[in-house]
Amino acid sequence: MHRRLIAPGALAASLVLAIPASAADFTPGAPGIGDTYYPASGNGGYDVSHYDLRLKYQPRTDLLEGTATILATATQNLSRFNLDFGLGVSEVRVNGKKARFAKEGDQELVVTPAAPLEKGRAVSVVVRYAGKPSELRIGGYTAWHRTPDGGVAAQEPDSAVWWFPSNDHPLDKATYDVSVSVPDGTQAISNGVLQSQSSKLGWTRYNWRSNKPQASYLATLAVGRFDITTDRTANGLPVLNAYSKDLGDNAGAARASIERTTEVAEYLSEVFGPYPFNALGGYVPNVTSGYALETQTRPFYSPRQFANDANVSVVVHELAHQWYGDSVAVKGWKDIWINEGFARYSQWLWSEKEGEGTAQELADYVYETRAADDPFWTVKPGDPGPDNQFHIAVYDRGALAVQALRNEVGDEDFFTILKGWPAKFAHGNASVADFVKYAEKVSGKPLAELFDTWLYQPSKPGAPEAAESRIARSTAGERAKPER
Repeated sequence: MHRRLIAPGALAASLVLAIPASAADFTPGAPGIGDTYYPASGNGGYDVSHYDLRLKYQPRTDLLEGTATILATATQNLSRFNLDFGLGVSEVRVNGKKARFAKEGDQELVVTPAAPLEKGRAVSVVVRYAGKPSELRIGGYTAWHRTPDGGVAAQEPDSAVWWFPSNDHPLDKATYDVSVSVPDGTQAISNGVLQSQSSKLGWTRYNWRSNKPQASYLATLAVGRFDITTDRTANGLPVLNAYSKDLGDNAGAARASIERTTEVAEYLSEVFGPYPFNALGGYVPNVTSGYALETQTRPFYSPRQFANDANVSVVVHELAHQWYGDSVAVKGWKDIWINEGFARYSQWLWSEKEGEGTAQELADYVYETRAADDPFWTVKPGDPGPDNQFHIAVYDRGALAVQALRNEVGDEDFFTILKGWPAKFAHGNASVADFVKYAEKVSGKPLAELFDTWLYQPSKPGAPEAAESRIARSTAGERAKPER
């Protein structure tokens, strides 16, 4: 707000005195939550507890219309606050009253409520909006996948900005109700449990509920024509898998992989402890991307993951994230090793279980097949930087660090750590430093030097360090090569 100065000195002082003293206590919430990699991600001044999204999507035109109701608590005296969002907004209400709003940059929706919000006060925010997510470009790209029969929201570290307003950072988790109306004959897939569906006037509405804290980037939406399978686990959890009807030659391999979701989850529960959420499953839309993503309770898989054959390993990876990455989320995006190093290592454990190469053999293979001058070793998994956040080194060198830990502390303490960590930080956030501290407490050993060697040094650990961590001890004839 710009004010014209009328006079200096005493008159200016009188103007200050004319403002109620309490008004000076209310300040704007920060436009970022404080992430060192992504300063614009998230916002300060409030904490969200629940998102209720009521949506209507037209696959033919890619038009998404929505009303988002956000329940939050003010964490400071707020004069205004930001939401992360990119589509066009027609109205915002705060605690039932119309609020002023303005867009700043690509993704900041600045909301000024009719009356300031006191710290500790419960806040409801209603945002009405519409737009075509595939046409929204932020940083030169869109996280919204158009498909021949619909659209999909699944991307990391950001995807919410393209389809609902949020406090878009893992530090502010919330529960979700996602209600989506689509043309009859089309399905809408989201996180959690399908509470109900109903049809009226040519439209079918699907109501999904995710009842445990969930980071905004882990919220997903897929609209299209799917073949859907359902089941229940031995413990009664609902399992729902969805396959695009036009996967072509990849359809069989996709089903052969994802239909083993329950089996994989049972194995990972033995390693990591009880499954942390209210549903299981996965979905494969007809997208051209090549990655998979750990969207909470219902991972997203690209068809290309199954282009060669069945790929249960990728199912293991994404389900491992339900513990390491979803239930226990990063404090900041620099802590990505907590997610990817352990998800990759879970694939090595699965390989060990299936008799396709032990975790030790796979660690040896990674170490010995990467020359010292390979740029792979310049990436520091413990703090890779935003440009290298999803570099293969975060995954493979990250898993090497996990094997080095296992060798250092022994299997008993190692598997105690793997199971205890998700329990200690369940549905919360943690950092690499938190993990090191926890592993030291459980094992009773100083581990800072080990993690510095494998996570933070921008060079290949030398033979003495590798020998100390018992990496690359096997002979060439005994090494097992990973399949993928």
